[in-house]
Amino acid sequence: MPVQTPEFIPPEPPEDEPAPYEPGGYPRPAGMLPGLGERLTWLSGLVLALSAFTGWYVGSGEGLRIAVIGWHTGVLGKLVFFIGLALIALVLMREAGIELPATVPESLVVIALGAVATIFVLIRAITIPESLLPADGRGIGIWISLVAALLAVAAGIVRAGEEM
Repeated sequence: MPVQTPEFIPPEPPEDEPAPYEPGGYPRPAGMLPGLGERLTWLSGLVLALSAFTGWYVGSGEGLRIAVIGWHTGVLGKLVFFIGLALIALVLMREAGIELPATVPESLVVIALGAVATIFVLIRAITIPESLLPADGRGIGIWISLVAALLAVAAGIVRAGEEM
């Protein structure tokens, strides 16, 4: 016949004695807004991806006004779109529980993607491709792209502060 062993119940401390202290780790100082870096990453990626479909160049030719979207400016316009998608994917992967290896901090990846996007947009802001010669000015879309790329760099810096 099997015998059941009784469970060990620790004695409760008397009411006049305080409970023993159990350390739960050191409190971490909260930043201004927890998760701000992740939200900025998501926002900059979304704006960067959408800005590739806004007017980067404007001009007039033969009685009509033209606008050229970033997607049609060549490879750099398309790469800006895909960098924006990569930033969004990075946030979605983290939300899904998929994290990058510990040797590759996410903040560094965000800063690198933002820096590359900034360089690509600056190249397009400085030089107008020859195939788009009727376009003689810059549209609002290229400046939106530049702000979004710089926001991605700032988001990476904020995330680096949150990771510390």
